[in-house]
Amino acid sequence: MTTTVATPAQTDTAPGKAHLSDRSAVENRLGQKLVAPAVIVMVLVTAYPMIQALYLSLFRYRLTTPDDKGFVGLGNYGVILGDSLFWKDTLNTVIIMVATVAIELVVGFAFAMVMHRIMVARGLMRTAILIPYGIVTVVSAFAWQFAFSINNGFVNSWFHWLPWIAPQQNWFGDHWHAMFAIMASEIWKTTPFMSLLLLAGLSQVSEDMVEAAQVDGATWWQRLYKVILPNMRAAIMVAVLFRALDAFRIFDNIAIMTAGAQNTESSSFLTYRQVIQQMQLGMGSALSVLLFIAVLIIAFVIVKLFKVDLASARGEG
Repeated sequence: MTTTVATPAQTDTAPGKAHLSDRSAVENRLGQKLVAPAVIVMVLVTAYPMIQALYLSLFRYRLTTPDDKGFVGLGNYGVILGDSLFWKDTLNTVIIMVATVAIELVVGFAFAMVMHRIMVARGLMRTAILIPYGIVTVVSAFAWQFAFSINNGFVNSWFHWLPWIAPQQNWFGDHWHAMFAIMASEIWKTTPFMSLLLLAGLSQVSEDMVEAAQVDGATWWQRLYKVILPNMRAAIMVAVLFRALDAFRIFDNIAIMTAGAQNTESSSFLTYRQVIQQMQLGMGSALSVLLFIAVLIIAFVIVKLFKVDLASARGEG
């Protein structure tokens, strides 16, 4: 007669997995219940405008000539995709998104490290860093427009010693200087938001792991790349995702600082011109649909690039 005795590893593993699975199921159900009211409200508020925009995008419809409304199918999309202006504005938007998010990620991480490590006046330091994010975007855009002014701005007078800045530099006189001014205002305004998200992720990195790496002889850079950043991947993905989607929809800074002059239009500003200024509801609705699709594509690409396992990030893996 053979008796089979379960080893301690066998007896401990199965219940542990069952308990972990049950906990995950309970948390998922709780999460769904908590977000359900917000999701229902969002659907009720956004569903009709989205459906209406999709519907209007299939028509030739201008408010100044409402009797001329006619069904064109995908004709509006064909006109937009075949127009060089649409692609120029899209390129401007992508350049602004990539440049600002990349710089904000580096600067925001530096701010997050300072806020995480500082011991003296920690609350004051965090408040000071977050002040720009609390300013209304239109107000900050006006402030930066004044800062880059050729006559009264402080940028030329403070930084004229740099070889690429002349005392009478006209920042809004050509495309790239105007783009630089727009991106500088965007970076100043939204870097605190990036640093706040990265600070939340940095606080989740185990100090024991960092200290163990230091004891093993790892340099600061090795601890950063081998311990800190890998354990912050989920937080970095969220920060980049939020900021990339927000930067792709940039409108206020361009509307205030250049009004689209010097070929600085973004996709959102082009949509505004079609709907508000030219009253082309059909064409403007098609642009808004394409903008929505672009946002979905960007979100999908970012999530795929980071390859974050959210279950492992929560400690369930």
